[in-house]
Order: sequence, then C-alpha cells, then structure tokens
Amino acid sequence: MIVRYEVGDIVKMKKSHPCGSDRWEITRTGIDFGLKCIGCGRYVLVPRPKFEKAVKEIVERKAT
Repeated sequence: MIVRYEVGDIVKMKKSHPCGSDRWEITRTGIDFGLKCIGCGRYVLVPRPKFEKAVKEIVERKAT
C-alpha cells in the first residue's frame, strides 16, 4: 500500500524524541524527509526508507 505524505502533515513515530514528543510535522518531502518536532521544534532530515519504517500513523492531514 502506497501512502502519500505531504508537507504540513503531522505524523506519529514509533519511537519518541528525547524531549518526549512522538509527533512530527513534515516540512519537506522527496528522497529525504524534513521533520520538525512538535514538542521542542528541532528540525531533522531523515532518509525516505528510514522515515517510512519509523512512521506509525498520520495523526493530522494538512489543511487544504
């Protein structure tokens, strides 16, 4: 099953960030995903295969 991720979506990851939050906002898509932690605001780049394995669910879709 192919899942479409868009900039602005909020995703829940399997592991939580050291700040305690497990929710991230997608800020960039492509070969790498740019993610911003909802809890502390930290920005990270994650390779697509690692991101797709780590995502648990899409919590909130981008408002259209």
